[in-house]
Amino acid sequence: MAASNPFVYGEIVSADAFADRDSERERLTRDLASGQKVFLISPRRYGKSSLVRDVLRGLARRNILTVEVTVAASSSYVGFLESYARALVAADTPVSRLRRWTADLLRDARPEVRFDAKSSGDGGFSLAFPAVRTPRDAARLAADVYALPGKIAAARKQPLAIALDEFQAITAFDGDTAEQSLRAAVQDQRGVGYVFAGSEPSLMERMVSPKRPFYKAGPVMRLQKIEPDVFAVWLEGRFKASGMKPEEGLGAAIVDLAGNVPYDVQRLAHEAWDDLHEQGRRVATLDDLHATLTRLLNEQHTVYEEAWQRHTLAQRGVLRALVLEDGREMLSGDVRTKHRLGGTSSVQAALAALVKQDVVMKDGAVYVVTDSLYREWVARKTF
Repeated sequence: MAASNPFVYGEIVSADAFADRDSERERLTRDLASGQKVFLISPRRYGKSSLVRDVLRGLARRNILTVEVTVAASSSYVGFLESYARALVAADTPVSRLRRWTADLLRDARPEVRFDAKSSGDGGFSLAFPAVRTPRDAARLAADVYALPGKIAAARKQPLAIALDEFQAITAFDGDTAEQSLRAAVQDQRGVGYVFAGSEPSLMERMVSPKRPFYKAGPVMRLQKIEPDVFAVWLEGRFKASGMKPEEGLGAAIVDLAGNVPYDVQRLAHEAWDDLHEQGRRVATLDDLHATLTRLLNEQHTVYEEAWQRHTLAQRGVLRALVLEDGREMLSGDVRTKHRLGGTSSVQAALAALVKQDVVMKDGAVYVVTDSLYREWVARKTF
């Protein structure tokens, strides 16, 4: 039987594909099982969604009902309420009982229930609220939907754990009103654990700040990078377990080139393993790793070139300086002079624009390029 690639990226992964995260998994599991309302804040590509999904799988094995909804997948507030209500009602409910269960729980909201083979999941069960047409209607519906978890936990006599992923998107639907309505409902639901997970740290941090509805609503978890040494050892262990001997220092080189961003680390390791496997190789060297990196950069050249051209000249200058200076002291006179940048306000404006475009993110006092491959392309292909 051919060996399979031990590295996974670009999808929700299972527990065996995790590097470390044991303490985060244990803490989140404990909090959700005890009915806590947890804010999980993480930059993109850190494995947040995979962590949440793995925790929910573990809770389900303990007879805890679980529900997962991605808030940002909805194009409107009512659309989100419909998808959330559907997920709640369908949680571990036999298809034969869905219509009656929906009617019992959402009697006042007058839901429209359909069973369509073309719809996804649960025998084609879909749920809509066609009578909701005004902001006032939506507010009333929100109150009913947000009360559902408490009703379900009580009716089923089971604890419930809910994950609302990309939670920061809720602010675009109805501003503070949506937050206030949800906060008012969840604070009394002791049998229901929530994880409000988001990958836009600045927005999520504001949501838990003073004078916002979720201030002090529950513990805040901030997902950090994995310790580089731990990650490096894990990577080399995965190579060895798949029958491929890594050269000393290979794991550390992968972590360094990928900026220690979990998604990027897994991507680079996955692609390097694939290249070696196709060649029938059993030893992975640093030269092999750089050959894979060069291939990836060549494949992405057109994409990155187009991205570069979309930046203004000021943004290009700041981005290149950021890459060459490892994102440090970007406003200092020395850095601005060395890279022929504009004044402090000009650099600040360029950085803000790059952050808004999700090209750059702030990591403590340092700015880093979100995509490590793009960082390498900027370093090698621009002037």
